[in-house]
Amino acid sequence: MKDVMRKLRPRLLSWLHRSGSGRIALFVKRFSYKEVKKATDEFRRVMYSNPDGVSAYKAKLEDGEVVLVKEVKFLDHEENSSDGEFYRQVQLLARLHHRHLLAVRGFSAGRKRYLVFDNIENGSLKEHLDDPLRTPLDWRTRLQIAIGVAAALEYLLHFSDPPMYCVSISSSNIMLDQNFNAKVADISVHTSSTNSSALILQSSDSEGSDELQHENIIFQLGLLILELVTGQSSVKGCTDLVQWIQECSSSSSFHRMIDPDLGDRYDSSELRKLLAVARVCIRSRYEPKFSIQQIFRYLQKKVENPYELTYE
Repeated sequence: MKDVMRKLRPRLLSWLHRSGSGRIALFVKRFSYKEVKKATDEFRRVMYSNPDGVSAYKAKLEDGEVVLVKEVKFLDHEENSSDGEFYRQVQLLARLHHRHLLAVRGFSAGRKRYLVFDNIENGSLKEHLDDPLRTPLDWRTRLQIAIGVAAALEYLLHFSDPPMYCVSISSSNIMLDQNFNAKVADISVHTSSTNSSALILQSSDSEGSDELQHENIIFQLGLLILELVTGQSSVKGCTDLVQWIQECSSSSSFHRMIDPDLGDRYDSSELRKLLAVARVCIRSRYEPKFSIQQIFRYLQKKVENPYELTYE
């Protein structure tokens, strides 16, 4: 029955969005603070902390299912906001549906607020890149992870209403399901204290800030691709990875930086194309040229090159 409901939930949420009803709580479970605390081993199982200081935890529910729990923090002027505003955040996130987004399945409201996300069978991408005891991710899986994350970003920025610009992308907050499909987990929403019906996103107060957020998200995608290729953490070696991709120009330098866990089990042509995308993404912070839609389409058609992404 649980599997049936999981399959039906996206359709129900889609219908709910079209119908204009706000009763999103019918399709997500409310957890008590005590349940959340117990499931996260008193918040000891930290999966990641994003740049805003928000932490996410690995949680084991009473039925044995392993899920992600993320705390919700408000802007300073929102600290005393009502539970109603928090529920509207839950509503907005719960109606997002994409195969590469981690779906919301529940929440905990009160003095401290948390979102509970779907099963994270295989943990985070970072765990697989860093843990020597895990079976290394093969080249095809890494390529599909990059494409999957780009697909989720296209959906969030161009097909979500409103667009979701407050997204953090790194190996620590990309979750992997049982089939190693990438799931973007760190999406934030803030409500407006002056208009309870208006759902706005942090750092998207104007068209200009939206554009800056867009460029930053593409930059983060570039760093993620470099992590997938090299196996190195962008948190510790961000500057080194950025400098390398901006300066490298020969095939030998490409192959020297490949993750040793891959050995020679990768496609050289695909590697060059993926690094071309990474370089374009890194440059987007200073010299915006391509949209996330173009980058995603290029990754989908990695043999064809309709957008002429080059190293020049």
